[in-house]
Formats: sequence, structure tokens, C-alpha cells
Amino acid sequence: MKILLVGEYNRTHWNLKKALQTMGHQVTVIGFRDGFKKVDVDIELKDTLNSKFLKKLRVITYRILKIDLLSFSIKRQIKKNKEVLSNCDIVQFLNETPFYIDKKSQLKPLNWLTNWNKKSFLISTGIDYISVSYAYNKKFRYSILTPYFEGKVNEKDFEIILDYKSKTQKRISDFMIDKCYGIISKDLDYHIPLLGHPKYLGMIPHSIDLNLLEYKTPIAEGKIVIFHGINTTNYYKKGNDLFEAALNKISNKFEDKVEILTCKDLPYETYIKSFDKAHILLDQVYAYDQGFNALEAMAKGKVVFTGAEKEWLDYYKIEEDTIAINALPNVDKIVEKLEWLILNPDKIISISKNARAFVEKHHNHINCAKQYLEFWTKA
Repeated sequence: MKILLVGEYNRTHWNLKKALQTMGHQVTVIGFRDGFKKVDVDIELKDTLNSKFLKKLRVITYRILKIDLLSFSIKRQIKKNKEVLSNCDIVQFLNETPFYIDKKSQLKPLNWLTNWNKKSFLISTGIDYISVSYAYNKKFRYSILTPYFEGKVNEKDFEIILDYKSKTQKRISDFMIDKCYGIISKDLDYHIPLLGHPKYLGMIPHSIDLNLLEYKTPIAEGKIVIFHGINTTNYYKKGNDLFEAALNKISNKFEDKVEILTCKDLPYETYIKSFDKAHILLDQVYAYDQGFNALEAMAKGKVVFTGAEKEWLDYYKIEEDTIAINALPNVDKIVEKLEWLILNPDKIISISKNARAFVEKHHNHINCAKQYLEFWTKA
């Protein structure tokens, strides 16, 4: 089959592409390179207004005229590649708004790509209308909106997320759902809000290329190394403030037993190597399931503090604290779990082995690709 994958976060579509290619399919990934992460794509959509002057001009023009100058460039880039982007058996969108332009300008390129190709599918990952609305209505026990509800951030600081429940976003969401043959979620944070939706096909876990991620059994002697990678844009959304508060307590109590590594806004290729010496990795708080970064760290044998809620335990039929550590939005609870690992280093070794085995079983990119093919064929 000829397959077009639109949009890229981390390496979700890239890993899927590589797996599909091993099965003989022709696959193209088009998208931005996800900001500072610099992920791989075949056709890169470029921000042609990235100079200081042009960025300012873009903001002023949008503020006064409600016209996004970058949208003209993105549309030109897509039309320029029409031959490659057309006549595909499958086109799959990683999100309902995969282009880094204003919302009303998204509809035209989305319409082109769905019309130029045969069958369209939509992945629910990142943030979208359905998942944000579900979180905003407080149907989760906690969510990425919890820092907003708790007053840690104001509406302006969270306006990008809150805008995903706007009328314009709903219009885009309705348009994409109408156009697509089905919706596929990537983890439980998107699976749960979609349950019962007439176009929901089911969940396919994040696709991880294990060939790129060498597992090393941790050596639990000497200091326990804790790694905390911060994306400053998502500081509160990921719960980095809670992790930092917990690390302050741990460093004061176990100064002679721990080494803490902190980094900010690293490109993907640097980030994936930066935690090699770590035993423990702090990923995110406000989640029920693991995202891409957590899974790659687990594949490398790290004990990851991330989403590992009861719903996740029940879905995969596993026991608490055997594969990943559920990072609750409570500093004392995070400290308690870190202290348990520091004082019981044998647990680090057993969790490390279990984590790798879990990713191999449920997230292998070849097996995930087979699930996509099954969904695409049956829908």
C-alpha cells in the first residue's frame, strides 16, 4: 500500500513508517520537526517566519487582521508536494490540527489531504477537542488541566490548551471525524474519553523501535542517579514543579546516596542519550498511561515515574510498582516512592527488567504496525 502519515510528535509516525516499510509498504511522513526536539520526517514543513522581525510581523498581523501569515507558506509547501501526497491508499493524521498555524487555516490543507487520498484515519494523541473537553469537565481524577484548576497558572498561560475546547476547534474536530473512517487512540489518556464514540476503533499503543534502544541492567551500587528532563513550555502541564519539590527533599535527606541530573529543552538525539547513566527517570505527573519518552526510557531499563494509574494496571493486568511508578500529583507521595527505591536498590533491578519486557511485549513497532494495518483494512 501507499501510505501517508501526517504530523509528527517524538517518533510516533517515524517508527510506524519503518515498521510498515519492512512489510513492503511505501510510506511518507510529512510534518514539522516538533520544535526543539528535531524529530525525523520525510517532508519537513518549515516555519519560514522564524526570524525575530518576521515572528513579530506574524503576531501583529494576526492580532490586527486575524490572518496567520505562516498559513500561506504551509499551504504552498503542501501544494508543492501534491504529487507525493496524493493517491495514497491510507492517509493518517497524528492530530486533528497537525499544522503549526492558526486553527481556521487548518481546514483547507486538511481538506486537500483527505480529498487527494482514499481512506483517512485520525489518531487521538497530543491534545484535541475530545480529550481536553473531557479533562475540562473534570471527568478524570486529575489531568493536564489540574494545575489550571489549582490556580498554579492563569488562563493566559494555559490559553493554548484551553483553546482546544473552542468552537473553532470543535468545528475542526467534527470535520475530521466526518472525513475519517475511524479514530485510533495512543494511550489510556485518549482511550478513556473516546469510549462509546461511534467512530472509535480502539487503542494501539505507542510504537517503539527497540532496535535503537539498548537495554543495560542497572548496577545498583554507589549513588542512585535520578534524571529529570524538563520541557519548559510544558513545565506545569507535566508536573515538573512537583518533581523539583520532591527532588529538593530527597537531595537534603539522601545527599550521600543520590546524584540528581536535570536538563532542559534538549533535542531528541541529545535527550535520548542524556539519561544513560540514570537509574530513575522522572517523566510526567498528570497522566494515566505512559507517553513516548517514558516508554523509550523504560526500554533502556530505567525506573520511570510517569502515568501508571489503576486503569493502566487493570488494562494490562499487572501489579503496581512492578513496571513503572505512578507519579501522583502529590510531592510527599513522590518522595515516598523515591525513598523506597533508594533504600531498596534491588527493586530498581527487578523493575528495570520488567519495564523492558513490557515495552517489548506491548509496544514493539512491528506488532503495532500490524494492528494499524488490521484497523485500516477492516474500517
